[in-house]
Amino acid sequence: MPLSGGRSNGSVHETASLTAADPGHGCSLAFADSAEALRSHRGPCAWEVSAASGRSTILNMTVARQFSAVDVRRHVVVIGAGAVGSVTAIEALRAGLRVTVVEPDEPGGPQATSYGNAGWLSSHSVVPPALPGAWRKVPGWLADPLGPLALRWRYLPRATPWLLRYLASGWTEARVQRTAKVLRTLLADAPMLHALLAAEAGVPQLIEQRGLLHAYRSRSEFEADALGWRVRGRVGIRWEEWDEDELRRREPDLDVRYTLGIFVPEAGHCRNPGAYVAALARHALAAGARRTAARATGFRIDGGRLRAVHTEAGDIACDAAVICAGARSAALAAAAGSPVPLESERGYHVVVEDAMVGPRTPVMVADGKLIAHWMDGGLRAAGQVEIGGLEAAPDWRRAEILHRHLKSMFPRLAQVAPDSPSVKRWLGHRPSMPDGLPCIGPARASADIILAFGHGHVGLCGSARTGRLVTQLLAGAAPEVALAPFDPQRFG
Repeated sequence: MPLSGGRSNGSVHETASLTAADPGHGCSLAFADSAEALRSHRGPCAWEVSAASGRSTILNMTVARQFSAVDVRRHVVVIGAGAVGSVTAIEALRAGLRVTVVEPDEPGGPQATSYGNAGWLSSHSVVPPALPGAWRKVPGWLADPLGPLALRWRYLPRATPWLLRYLASGWTEARVQRTAKVLRTLLADAPMLHALLAAEAGVPQLIEQRGLLHAYRSRSEFEADALGWRVRGRVGIRWEEWDEDELRRREPDLDVRYTLGIFVPEAGHCRNPGAYVAALARHALAAGARRTAARATGFRIDGGRLRAVHTEAGDIACDAAVICAGARSAALAAAAGSPVPLESERGYHVVVEDAMVGPRTPVMVADGKLIAHWMDGGLRAAGQVEIGGLEAAPDWRRAEILHRHLKSMFPRLAQVAPDSPSVKRWLGHRPSMPDGLPCIGPARASADIILAFGHGHVGLCGSARTGRLVTQLLAGAAPEVALAPFDPQRFG
């Protein structure tokens, strides 16, 4: 699936067609003289998208554009080379834009959020973290520093405004349902989109679509999650119920206390998120992107038009920029005139490299609020939410809790000691908005600057469509899904 584009001379009318076939039957992505047609931020563009039941699998873009031979390709600076940034770079190149990626660290490295996440491509993760009645749990979050969600006391004054908005966003089931409906437009078909990207980047083996499992100890425990499943059902998500016998047959290593499984066939997973993001970043560079290994610090804006991105290595003259620096995006957004309530949801993982037992299907257990599944490097357990900011030191006791729970899920792991050299720990920062929706849209100071961050727990999953949406904005095309709910200006 090469990235390619044609060069134009004089005044032309061009048409670009994109088709994406089901990855199970091969895939193709064809362009007809499209690169220069999409290089402008403005222009009469229309995306025709089949979106029945939230699906958008066939893409057909028609662009009518008049321009002269002296025009040059629009130069976009993509700030950040995580999952969102790397996909954005690929899609911008595909649209014929000139791309520079600004990223101080190695893409996909241990410092990156995507490196250590659970790897779920959970297109059904449409339920926001805050649900009705969450306010009653706040005292427990403060009292228990090792609970599934914890607030560090010293950080509470700074986190309070975000926390209040977080609680308000899930105050009623109606609010939760509205969020789910919006998130579904971003996540639908995510496993397929990632399979296409992985194949294009030369790592098709890293993306698998064979469903995800939620395990419960009892029917009553499942019913305690009824609101979430009810909300999912209303947006078209379907699942299978496995009784105790079926669960035992499918997951023989799982502890016998789990007696009910909820299997979501449409979902998928990534076997090595760090390697996947690194492959996407390499693919973007091989396709023509340039990389500046520095940190972006601000913008030069003149009369509402972007002229340059400031970096630690000097200014980069450009026509547009995309802020997708994850949990460190807030200062850049403010510099672009759009202060937003971005917070880090600190998450931990533990990997048992020499594990011999584990799940057949990636699984989340209700009693531990953690996900376990096989990565290329071993058996990973990921989860926990800690509100403590970007700079606080890790509390590795939280990773030890994950390890203990993993051993309780799979009792034959019990002989692996927490201090074994085969057990690896990690901390990362999920960039989270209080209402559970990312920011995708133009900055207030200049429409040439696009914000694309704040995906919380669905950053990897949502990155594929986010990169496409950002490119549509850069090209002046109508986005394939409504972007008003993701507008960065929604916070005032």
